[in-house]
Amino acid sequence: QVQLVESGGGSVQAGGSLRLSCTVSGYTYTHNSNRCVGWFRQAPGKERERVAAILTGPGGADYSDSVRGRFTASQDIAKNTMYLQMNNLKPEDSAMYYCAADLTWRVYCRSDLEYNFWGQGTRVTVSS
Repeated sequence: QVQLVESGGGSVQAGGSLRLSCTVSGYTYTHNSNRCVGWFRQAPGKERERVAAILTGPGGADYSDSVRGRFTASQDIAKNTMYLQMNNLKPEDSAMYYCAADLTWRVYCRSDLEYNFWGQGTRVTVSS
């Protein structure tokens, strides 16, 4: 059974940084995995938004316009863990953040990809 556990959320002031972690169990990533892990967020009253996705193995990442240049998705294959480094945080970044995994081999993590497995979320609060 595939499980994802996020951690690293918290409260920071605007301009601050946080690093979210997503540890996956039940599936082992390799340097040739070519599986997508997405990072999503949802604020109260708003739709869920995909902010980033990483193609595990090759490591290529894609970002939404709202976070590009501030957020960086990365991977540690040995730890079966993905990360989302969030810099220059803004109050509008406040949300529940989730990671999600898709176990189909792919060459690209398209923006409308439907993910099969989700973590429980970690909350990020950015104060002005």
